[in-house]
Amino acid sequence: MSLTDEKIFSIRNDEEFEAVALELFRCQAERCMPYRQYIGLLGIDPQSVKSIEQIPFLPIELFKSHDIYCGDTTPEKVFTSSSTTGQIPSRHPMQSLAHYERTFTAAFEQFYGAAEGWSIYGLLPNYLQREGSSLVYMVDRLLARCGSGGFYLDDYDKLLADMAADTKPKILLGVSYALWDLAERYAPKLQQTIVMETGGMKGHREELPKEEFHKILTEAFGVETIHSEYGMAELTSQAYSAGMGIFLSPKWMRVLVRDVNNPLKILPAGKRGAINIIDLANLSSCAFIATQDVGHTFADGSFMIEGRLTGADIRGCNLLVQ
Repeated sequence: MSLTDEKIFSIRNDEEFEAVALELFRCQAERCMPYRQYIGLLGIDPQSVKSIEQIPFLPIELFKSHDIYCGDTTPEKVFTSSSTTGQIPSRHPMQSLAHYERTFTAAFEQFYGAAEGWSIYGLLPNYLQREGSSLVYMVDRLLARCGSGGFYLDDYDKLLADMAADTKPKILLGVSYALWDLAERYAPKLQQTIVMETGGMKGHREELPKEEFHKILTEAFGVETIHSEYGMAELTSQAYSAGMGIFLSPKWMRVLVRDVNNPLKILPAGKRGAINIIDLANLSSCAFIATQDVGHTFADGSFMIEGRLTGADIRGCNLLVQ
């Protein structure tokens, strides 16, 4: 594959993004067999695609039933999605863990600066208790760069004691229901701390509108805003929100919105629809994914997640209720 990390991460503007996206599309339309078959079923000639709005997006459900992979070598790791009993998890083969680490490190640094300047406290019980979580791998490697912080299951007393003794700026990164439990049981007023939720009530607590849920957390933790991380097993990259549920993507990732009744139609900014993601860091799988999330984009390229398509599986990337 001719595309390299350097080409992906050096994108500077919309024109360069579109050029790289079209190059990667034509490569994956040939080499990723499930994607190639899907495009063929749509009756689309890849050479006729001249803009990112014309690119067919692969339904994310196919990561459950097919090997979405076009790497040159055996993947170093297969990440899997979280799933409830009876559900089939998605599988995302990762050709290079070094590539994954470079991607999530660059995305983190774009929005928060060098990881070495932070302590990260991971409150991710359901992710830690299973194998194959890309989120746990990401946080573990960022922790290695930080040199301070750690993972915690349900020992909230130790978590809060360790955070209180830590003089560095801190990020408390947690799954939604665990943060809610911590807020409800302790209501600790956190100092020099960003609280970041990754979504995922997953049946542990009732689903609340994002504004209501974040209000509970801000009041309990004594912080002005709640940050959020948007990622999923099928992606290599992450988007981040510094508050108000508005996400910004790294420069090699783009969110488009499709018409729920016509999945090949891309809607303009401000229109509500289903979320399509271009993640150019998905070099060895498929970079063009039609998710089951619902939301809208803004004119500056930022986006908001509003819920899930009706009937879609509840998953870890579900940031809040419809």
